[in-house]
Amino acid sequence: MSNIKHLIFPLLLVFMVSVLEAQETNDTKSESKSEIVKQEQIKKLNNLKEQIRKEEKEFLKQEIENINIRLDRGDITPAEADELKNKAAEKRAQNIENRVAIIDNKISLIERNETSYVKIDDDGDFKISIDIDEETESPVITIGSSTIEKPKKYDRRTTVDFVFAAGLNNAIIDGQIDDSPYRSRSTFWEIGWAWKTRVFNNSNAVRFKYGFSVTWNKLNIKNNQYLVNDEGNIVLEEFPQQLNVAKYRMTNLVLPVHFEFGPSRKKDRGSYIRYSTRRQFKIGVGGYAGLNLQTRQKLKYDLPGDGRVKEKIDGAYRPSHFIYGLSGYVGIGNFAFYCKYDLNPIFRDQVIEQNNISLGVRFDFD
Repeated sequence: MSNIKHLIFPLLLVFMVSVLEAQETNDTKSESKSEIVKQEQIKKLNNLKEQIRKEEKEFLKQEIENINIRLDRGDITPAEADELKNKAAEKRAQNIENRVAIIDNKISLIERNETSYVKIDDDGDFKISIDIDEETESPVITIGSSTIEKPKKYDRRTTVDFVFAAGLNNAIIDGQIDDSPYRSRSTFWEIGWAWKTRVFNNSNAVRFKYGFSVTWNKLNIKNNQYLVNDEGNIVLEEFPQQLNVAKYRMTNLVLPVHFEFGPSRKKDRGSYIRYSTRRQFKIGVGGYAGLNLQTRQKLKYDLPGDGRVKEKIDGAYRPSHFIYGLSGYVGIGNFAFYCKYDLNPIFRDQVIEQNNISLGVRFDFD
């Protein structure tokens, strides 16, 4: 029994020493890791100070450019321009000083505290903000990390719109639209983007509008007929079964170009100006050119014993590959009545020409 006691005590002593050494090693590793994290945070904040200085200098450059534009246009005198430049430079210098001081305070907090005491972000917190666009007077929702607001460009001469149009579609056959073989409920669709540039320097009465669109022109064939390619001649023939659906669709990629006329309101905010066409009358005249991407005839009918049959016939109808025509619109604000007419024939090299025509509404969302 005495021998066992003599063995147990040394073993317990060795175990306790091992535990203490392991704890000391872990504490040392923890302290080392904490120091690495602190140094990484300090490095990140020092880099952020350089980013702040660069950002404020870029903002000052934009403000000086805006002031020079106002000077060139005669909106301000040279003395006023110098005064505005000095104020802008002073403001940006103070911004750098204040923003860098905030970062220095964060660095000091990190250096004298544990890493868990100071939580570092990217100089901004997650936020949702709602502002009013100065040109469209519409709400603009921004979701993301907070940033310092950039100075606005003095004059935004070019803007971009999302274009959506839809309406009725048909064909003018040999110069006539009466007694068309296509149903009156045939439709067209258009989706695209358009850039709008003010033509004159100090007036927004005339705008040059240009962009690209994808159009879908559909012709619903009536009287139980369908299109047939008869040795190069595209003709309508009676279908042997009762048709439920007979459609011909043309998909085009076009580049529309318009001159847009109409009044607008000039908003002078001092450091920048904007021209607003919100709720203003407008009229656009121009045309378009592009390429045919696809043509397809779609037939649906019932066969005894087989049920519903669907046929899709592509590229068999000698379509015009090059698309071009005239178009125009008249409306108020973002809304307009819209018309477009293809000067190219629907089917090329035919005795009787057919030209697509579309009437509908158009929305330009800026």
